[in-house]
Amino acid sequence: MLSHFRPAIVLFILFTLVTGLAYPLAITGIGEKLFPHQANGSLIEKDGKVIGSGLIGQTFTSDRYFHGRPSATVDVDPNDSSKTVPAPYNAANSGGSNLGPTSKSLIDRVQADTDKLKAENPNVAVPVDLVTTSASGLDPDISIAAALFQLPRVAKARGLSTDTLNQLIAAHIKPRWLGIIGEPVVNVLKLNLALDALAATSTKPPAQSAG
Repeated sequence: MLSHFRPAIVLFILFTLVTGLAYPLAITGIGEKLFPHQANGSLIEKDGKVIGSGLIGQTFTSDRYFHGRPSATVDVDPNDSSKTVPAPYNAANSGGSNLGPTSKSLIDRVQADTDKLKAENPNVAVPVDLVTTSASGLDPDISIAAALFQLPRVAKARGLSTDTLNQLIAAHIKPRWLGIIGEPVVNVLKLNLALDALAATSTKPPAQSAG
């Protein structure tokens, strides 16, 4: 009887070693060599400290910054483990709200967000990605239209010209992959970091010449 089980046992051990150990190690090694930044989480640093990832959105609420898409991710309620509380961009619990188009809470939330954005820029249609969540709840990017929609608010809050911010947005547009896949987008965290760097440069006093 053992002779009948031996081939199955040998194949089980072999495929476990190949697909469960050798293959993951090989792919990880190749990824580390060819794409070290992506393989390590596309981490973004500022002043030597990791402040986020280019793959995961963050919450920005100040008028001085561009805002990302809403996020429907949640976390465990610290006061009641049987319940959850909103936790935007929670990478440990990626997902959407699962609310359907007839959900009153979803309709009310989208309407409230839309009304707030219309008051901010009444002459432009509100881009849909500024009031809808992504399937993952972690989307770090917004459409070009969403970035341009927020331009007047940011320009006013920072005292910058719209031309300056237009150029900044244009410099941070991520094109379609291979020129055909997806849509051009703007990474919100990277754009806001560039915005802070621009503000720091513009407020830096001019160097004095010697003599």
